[in-house]
Amino acid sequence: MMPVDGGVAQAAALAFCALLAALAAFQAALIAGAPLGHLAWGGRDRVLPRGKRIGSLVSIALYLVFALIVLSRADLVAVVPGAVAAVAAWVLVAYFVLGVALNAASRSRPERWTMVPLSLALAVLTLLVALGG
Repeated sequence: MMPVDGGVAQAAALAFCALLAALAAFQAALIAGAPLGHLAWGGRDRVLPRGKRIGSLVSIALYLVFALIVLSRADLVAVVPGAVAAVAAWVLVAYFVLGVALNAASRSRPERWTMVPLSLALAVLTLLVALGG
């Protein structure tokens, strides 16, 4: 694959973080009891039960780790060592591609319509960052 210009990778990293921030806000709303469960976790619960709220909390923590990896890979922060960030970025590409497939298999139409495009955007942005550097 062809390398991506550093400026493109940095722009992709910032867009990636903006999407993750929106997802974190969504997960926080789910934790707080917002009736948005039809958009997440299989779409079965309008208001998430305790176990799924804990899952949303874990998701927010993971988003922070993901952001640090992507920002480090794009040379915007120096938190994750270069070689680790390079490998981890490719792991994240695979993770988000898998997310596309899993969200596409959801029984919840609203979840499919929102999370598939979001997962695809995150996969593409992470790919651009992984190819950068």
